[in-house]
Amino acid sequence: MGNDISLRSVLSASALPQSEAKILLAFVLEKHYQLPRSALLSRDEMALNPHALEEWRDLESRRLQGEPMAYLVGKRGFHAIELEVAPGVLIPRPETELLVDIALQEIQQLGNQAKGAKVLDLGTGSGAIALAVAHAAPQAIVTATDQSTEALDIAKRNAAHLRLNERVQFAQGSWYEALENSVQFDVILSNPPYIAAGDAHLSHGDLRFEPSSALTDGANGLSCLEAIISGANRFLKAGGLIAVEHGFDQSADVANLMKMANFDGIGIHQDLAGHCRVVSARKPNH
Repeated sequence: MGNDISLRSVLSASALPQSEAKILLAFVLEKHYQLPRSALLSRDEMALNPHALEEWRDLESRRLQGEPMAYLVGKRGFHAIELEVAPGVLIPRPETELLVDIALQEIQQLGNQAKGAKVLDLGTGSGAIALAVAHAAPQAIVTATDQSTEALDIAKRNAAHLRLNERVQFAQGSWYEALENSVQFDVILSNPPYIAAGDAHLSHGDLRFEPSSALTDGANGLSCLEAIISGANRFLKAGGLIAVEHGFDQSADVANLMKMANFDGIGIHQDLAGHCRVVSARKPNH
């Protein structure tokens, strides 16, 4: 078969966008030949063996059917770390990095007041938020919860791979149910399910392949946010910060939930695309 299965011919014949085809073919090269991505150029006449070719065709077919790139290659970059991802967890998105930035700013402002700021990530999924905070702020003491054992297994593997497993504690349970009653935090973060049941977005793009429990609350899109905000008072230190991600059209509703929970200093934060994406607030000092 010779040249008809060379790297060059595989790429030129692919129906995928070239950028995606190169990522998937580089993944095959690394897995089957331990070759770097640069081999796509330096060894473009190399023929794929039958096993590698079969895997390439499988990956190409799955991507053409819409399966997310992150699931196909099993990883995703997020805020200076790389995470293992699989169909049991939400794929980390760039807009969620805003939550990490808000937390890091708060940790920096706490400075010497908090010898190891205590941070809580509710519904951690792959561990993205918790691990990004721990990676960027070595002094932080991070707790991450999730009700899914599958998600926690992936998050723990990510922690071990990043050598953060000694600094991030994981707990299983729905929101605050995973915690001991007496624990309190300087910062509470969450990117909960906030898409309303029946929303058309759930049947398009990557969302079709992601766990629905991580995307929608099965109701109006606000029930998880309400549970997190209304329960935060008990677990937040006086003056502590809560910040939650929400849908592009939910900022007013989420800010109102913060007001109803008697929080101060409510702020609405925009992501890089200019969409209102996070609401933060503080527990009063008195």
